Amino acid sequence: MTQRRVHDDEAGEARAPRSSQWYAGDDRDGYIHRAWMRRGLPNHAFDGRPHIAIANTASELTPCNLHLDGVAAAVKQGVWEAGGVPLNLPVVSLGETQVRPTAMLWRNMAAMATEEMLRANPIDGVVLLGGCDKTIPSLLMAAASVDLPAVVVPGGPMLTGHFRGTPLGCGTSTWQLSEEVRAGTLSPEAFLRSESAMVRSVGHCNTMGTASTMGLLAEALGTTLPGVAGTPAPDARLLESAHETGRLAVELVAAGRRPSHVLTRASFLNAIVALAAIGGSTNAVVHLLAIAGRLGVELTLDDVDRTGSGVPLLVDLQPAGRFLMDDLHRAGGLLAVLAQVRDLLDPTAITVTGKPLVEYLDDAPIWDREVIRLREEPLLAEGGIAVLRGNLAPSGAVIKPAAASPHLLTHQGRALVFDSIEDFHARVDDPDLDVDADTVLVLRGCGPRGYPGMPEVSNMPLPAKLLEQGVRDMVRVCDGRMSGTAYGTVVLHVAPEAAAGGPLAKIRTGDVVVLDVPNRRLDVDLPDDELAARAPAPAAVAAFAAPTRGWERLYVDHVQQADTGADLDFLVGSSGDAVGRESH
Repeated sequence: MTQRRVHDDEAGEARAPRSSQWYAGDDRDGYIHRAWMRRGLPNHAFDGRPHIAIANTASELTPCNLHLDGVAAAVKQGVWEAGGVPLNLPVVSLGETQVRPTAMLWRNMAAMATEEMLRANPIDGVVLLGGCDKTIPSLLMAAASVDLPAVVVPGGPMLTGHFRGTPLGCGTSTWQLSEEVRAGTLSPEAFLRSESAMVRSVGHCNTMGTASTMGLLAEALGTTLPGVAGTPAPDARLLESAHETGRLAVELVAAGRRPSHVLTRASFLNAIVALAAIGGSTNAVVHLLAIAGRLGVELTLDDVDRTGSGVPLLVDLQPAGRFLMDDLHRAGGLLAVLAQVRDLLDPTAITVTGKPLVEYLDDAPIWDREVIRLREEPLLAEGGIAVLRGNLAPSGAVIKPAAASPHLLTHQGRALVFDSIEDFHARVDDPDLDVDADTVLVLRGCGPRGYPGMPEVSNMPLPAKLLEQGVRDMVRVCDGRMSGTAYGTVVLHVAPEAAAGGPLAKIRTGDVVVLDVPNRRLDVDLPDDELAARAPAPAAVAAFAAPTRGWERLYVDHVQQADTGADLDFLVGSSGDAVGRESH
């Protein structure tokens, strides 16, 4: 008969390991659970020591996570060393560059599947391995919902690639170079030659895209070993940190320290400060809102604007700046950034170590003040993501001023409306297109329901005729998202989306759109009664997604809007780790 070890939770209450519910006892059920795991596990694996799952998103179809099996091996060593039993648990992996129509369609599915597997299996804690955009958010949503002790190891960015002696920012350079090809200033042959130079190593995008942003915000939230986020994927120190994280996972179980203890409102507000200071991706907004929703933590778009608006942008990194992620790491990393804005952080927020995040900022110097700016010498005085409201976005929209053209942040222009992404592609390069540099490009039908899944299409390529004239930015408005590696004066996440009855469905080509970022406004210059009386455009409605089966049907029927995180309505909140019935 196996013995039960007793651990303490954060409240000081003694409890047996959760896995003992499966393995303890000499009855038939205990026999079955132990016997089927005896494929190399020693007898003492069932003596009550903690069983730690490694939720592993490694996949050859998720190129950014290709190396995570090696990271998992290092985690395993740390778990064994600390007296635990590590168990690899492959989970749904979403390759941002590969899956169609968009990885965001399956973020909630990945979170739900991971949550269910964590709850259903005999585990006491979990190490979450993610890198590519949706993997860390989905893992944190799952961990928050099941509330087992959990810690993240971010997979880390790739090394910098070079082409013709110039650094290439993964993603950002793609958008830049492809526009130059369309403008006729770069040959297609040269563009294709840069392809093999851009991705130099394993790891996710090396710009401040969504993957880098969410890895850093996982640390700002307190869910990683402090100092690990942003470590380049090929760096041996990532494996060292993974080993230490395996040890920490065992300690988390012994202490009973759960996501609900770490992921508090204070943690989320600190993450918003970090998001502004690093110039992070707009996609982080929907992910932070969704993770908070799984915990019942009050967090709104207004918190994003209010908390981030006065924070200086301190990191000079593409797409808002010049450098790349391995530069940020050598310059001091996230902790060096946060040390500059320490007074804006809530000191009560703790990390998975049990210590407050701010305690790790006492010795966090900046080693390169070009990459990480001093508080007094910021790249921009305000780096936060701005939340806009108005008669075009009653529930809100977002824009990243740091990636926009300053002269376009206050702008009005005649709308050119596209009813779907197909409509856009069919017309954008028409030489007879009625468009000029002041026109506002409007794309609808790209929200959570309408596409479905809210794809990264909002940074619409500019019309070819304007590129040839030297135009490189225009105001663009969409109910979808854009890659965190992208740039431009792009208003995103318009809510409600067109497919959910939002005003975006009623706007017409020729209407005047007014953007006023300093005053946080997005409006169409129409009387309220005229806008209300309009019917949605028939062509837009005809293009909205109408799935009849499978996940897409479930998603469209239950997805919420971007302003609350685009989670499914029945997944909001936590269900805990209890499993009421036996399987045999």
